[in-house]
Amino acid sequence: MNTAAPQTIFLSNYMAPGWHVESVNLTFKLAPEATRVISRIAFTPNPDAPAQPFMLHGEELTLISAAIDGVAVSPDLTAAGLTCDVPDGAFIWEAEVEIAPVKNTALEGLYMSNGMYCTQCEAEGFRKITYYPDRPDVMGVFTVRIESDLPVLLSNGNATASGAGWAEWHDPWPKPAYLFALVAGDLVAHNDSFTTMEGRDVELNIWVRAADLDKCAFGMGALKRSMVWDEQVYGRAYDLDIFNIVAVDDFNMGAMENKGLNIFNSSAVLAKQSTSTDADFQRVEAIIAHEYFHNWTGNRITCRDWFQLCLKEGLTVFRDQSFTGDLHGHAVKRIEDALVMRNRQFQEDAGPLAHPVRPESFVEINNFYTVTVYEKGAELVGMLKRLVGDDGYRAALDLYFTRHDGQAATIEDWLAAFTDATDRDLTQFKRWYAQAGTPRLTVTDDFKNGTYSLHIAQQTPDTPGQTDKLPLHIPVAVGLLDDTGAEVVATTLLELTEAQQTFTFDGLASKPVPSILRDFSAPVIIERDVTQAEQAFLLTHDTDPFNRWDAGRSLARAVLLDMIANGGDLDAGYINGLRAALTDSTLDPAMRALLLAMPSEADMAIALAGQGQTPDPDAIHQTRRKAQRQLAEALATDIPAVLSSVRIDAPFAPDADQGGRRALSNSLLSLLTWADKGTAAQAQFDTADNMTQQLSALSILLAHGAGDAAAQAFYDQWHHDRLVLNKWFGVQISAAQPQDAVAVATRLTQHPDFEWKNPNRFRSVIGALTGNQAGFHRADGAGYDFVADWLIKLDPVNPQTTARMVAGFDSMRRWDDARREKMRSALTRIKDTPGLSRDTSEMVTRLLS
Repeated sequence: MNTAAPQTIFLSNYMAPGWHVESVNLTFKLAPEATRVISRIAFTPNPDAPAQPFMLHGEELTLISAAIDGVAVSPDLTAAGLTCDVPDGAFIWEAEVEIAPVKNTALEGLYMSNGMYCTQCEAEGFRKITYYPDRPDVMGVFTVRIESDLPVLLSNGNATASGAGWAEWHDPWPKPAYLFALVAGDLVAHNDSFTTMEGRDVELNIWVRAADLDKCAFGMGALKRSMVWDEQVYGRAYDLDIFNIVAVDDFNMGAMENKGLNIFNSSAVLAKQSTSTDADFQRVEAIIAHEYFHNWTGNRITCRDWFQLCLKEGLTVFRDQSFTGDLHGHAVKRIEDALVMRNRQFQEDAGPLAHPVRPESFVEINNFYTVTVYEKGAELVGMLKRLVGDDGYRAALDLYFTRHDGQAATIEDWLAAFTDATDRDLTQFKRWYAQAGTPRLTVTDDFKNGTYSLHIAQQTPDTPGQTDKLPLHIPVAVGLLDDTGAEVVATTLLELTEAQQTFTFDGLASKPVPSILRDFSAPVIIERDVTQAEQAFLLTHDTDPFNRWDAGRSLARAVLLDMIANGGDLDAGYINGLRAALTDSTLDPAMRALLLAMPSEADMAIALAGQGQTPDPDAIHQTRRKAQRQLAEALATDIPAVLSSVRIDAPFAPDADQGGRRALSNSLLSLLTWADKGTAAQAQFDTADNMTQQLSALSILLAHGAGDAAAQAFYDQWHHDRLVLNKWFGVQISAAQPQDAVAVATRLTQHPDFEWKNPNRFRSVIGALTGNQAGFHRADGAGYDFVADWLIKLDPVNPQTTARMVAGFDSMRRWDDARREKMRSALTRIKDTPGLSRDTSEMVTRLLS
């Protein structure tokens, strides 16, 4: 672990590297305790860089020898790397180092997972493998030799030679060190092939342990669908002779896009009917697509420095979102993406961890792999596409690929491609990348003499280190409906660029009902006085799927807020609106399931805080359960017919149609359970032939206090499957009543299958508790203390996972004084832990600031 004093790095201090890398030759002599890494690197001076010392990054390495042009040298070593005098011209650097992969519990660099060697080098893990200029703007051609008695030896690029106990790989495409990958293990391959639009035959492999071979078919299909889609939609073909994916049990992230050798968390690639839910299938497909799409948006064109991380991640998230929407329906996908923004990214924007999509500084780059960089970064790409249109977007991307192939690019390069391809001035739009916070649009309207006017004012709240925000360029999609529900003005894109603007619509017979921010056209919050009657009208009549859902969501939120404040019962208008949607057979079952889902407890807390109130997590929880019970009673006579209409008679398929039907039937099953006390849920649990139905039934039973026997039966059935067991751990905590959640989590950490050093297992327990809002935010602070204890224990072993999970305390400022002080006390205890990692220290310091 690097415990050196934290050093803040600033975008404004960027300096071009002093040397280019022409070629890299690496030899790995693998051994768990003493792997030898021999490097031979050809350097040439960078004539465009300022004078600077020759410095190579390196951490936790034992230097055996070093030489320049064959002559031994004795460089100056520090905890961060080495410096050395070098010739004025080109030279060959050679070094041999020793590392101990088996001791590398941080899962960064070269480490071992159940006997398998694997790497994770993004963002700065390569410096734990050998001495190297470990920065994304240093790109070289890699040739790798691996020596080991393990049967499968993989690296980037194409296989060039192999023999007993060795293999060699060559990647012809220059890449930065963060894209380096190596895997060695006792693996088997699910293989296939693909012929690109250019006629290249590509060998495809998903490498897994033998027991997992039956879980690869869906992932392989997802890979091939991704390859076809990227050719058809973006004109991008794969560029090597082989594409390998490896499933790894111990992995801090979901997956990694290393050139030609993608390394995946097992949970993000393995899937089959009996062990994976519909959400799992969609996640696997999306992550495989995401990592494959990185081949062009991240690999062929990478980022100049880590401040530009959104350039590769935001763009690639937008691409994988579009891919999922094309395959499974854009309406539901757009709602799902908006929920991520509203429930997670808006919360990040509103708290101490707020930062721009392109940060100005960081201490530890691993802490900026956030929803702001990824999901808000994707929203920025989507807004650009709206502003320039489909043809303009394609022209800009074609220019971007042509202009920057093989380069390390910046946000300025990205926006210049749009400006040059479409003649749009994006100077103001660039502020989205620099300003943190969620813009708030205050909307009023009036109608006179056939002219309807929308008055929109924008304001972005202060965030840590940023005040007095400038107006943004915001695309606001609007439609207008008459009092019968007919659309009198189709979707129109308004471009808000001033602090206040008025938009007019002429020739209308009567004052219309506005449908504002259609398709969630920008990541903003709309502040407008809307009656519940208008929300119910839009829920019933809006022609925009997103706004129809959003009207129902807003109505539900308003009803719940009223119930929290004043007691009382569910509003009849809300119930009738849901009944109309539920029984509308023309409406996608997945959409009906989304409409039935009430705002989450976190959503309600955010809404209360937004009104200047202090939320009470217990009151939110109890009110929400009361509302669910009353909704179940109100819809009781409608549910049987709807359930019958979405019954699936065909064999299981992880597609959009069946997935939507299962989602709706499980939503209705949850409502039924209020009346039958779990009879139908137990029957579904006992007879389910797929994990979606079985796990949903278990969750429902647990939430109603009737799931103990089912939980034991689930464990007895699935204790041998590590990925399903993660679900078993998590569902018991997420479904637990608030007063029981900490006790359940404590009990599960004492279970013999709780392998706390495995990131997936740790997240399934500790992460599940932070997601149980009322349970985590218990008034006595037991939830905070429990999580803090485990984070302190994990930090010396895995700083990255620890730092990411500290973000569970991000909502601290939202709560009452007593809870806030207990959270602060828990965070202070983490901060004061001797030897705390740089990763976790930065996160805790920001939360306490």
